[in-house]
Amino acid sequence: MFFSQAGARPRMWEASPSEHKKWVEVFKACDEENKGCLSRENFKVAVVMLFGYKPSKIEADAVMSSVDPNTSGILLKEFLDIVRKKKEAQLYWNEIRHIFTAFDRHYRGYLTLEDFKKAFKQVAPKLSERIILEVFRLHVGSRFCRKSYFRVTRRKYGK
Repeated sequence: MFFSQAGARPRMWEASPSEHKKWVEVFKACDEENKGCLSRENFKVAVVMLFGYKPSKIEADAVMSSVDPNTSGILLKEFLDIVRKKKEAQLYWNEIRHIFTAFDRHYRGYLTLEDFKKAFKQVAPKLSERIILEVFRLHVGSRFCRKSYFRVTRRKYGK
C-alpha cells in the first residue's frame, strides 16, 4: 500500500543526459575562478539557477560541512550528487502532494473518512472497509490528515 511507502526514502532517480549536461554547465558557470570547485556563495547561486530558491544558512552549512576539508569547495562530483539528491527529494514530495490532492477532492487541505473511502474504492475496490478504516485511524493526526500538512508542504517547496 502506498501509505507505507510514503514514509520511505525516495527511490533512486537517474538524470537524463541533457539534465546532467545542464548541471555541469551550471557548475562551470558558477565556478568563476575555474578552480574546479564551488565556494559557499557560488553553490548558493547554482542552487538558485537550478531550483529557483536561495538555500538557507542551515542548508548551506550542511552542504559545506560534508565537503572534503582538503579542497577549497564543492567538487563537480560532489555537486552532481547533491543536485541528484535534491531532485529526488523534489520528485518524492511532488508525488506525495499529488496523492494528497487526489484524496482531498474538495480542496479543504485535510482528509475526511469519506474522502479516504472514496479514494480507496477507486484504487482498491476489493479492499475491505475495515482495513480502510484502520488505515485512516492510523493516520488521523498524522501529517497526511492535518490541515497544516498541505500548507507546510506548499510553503516549504514554493508551490
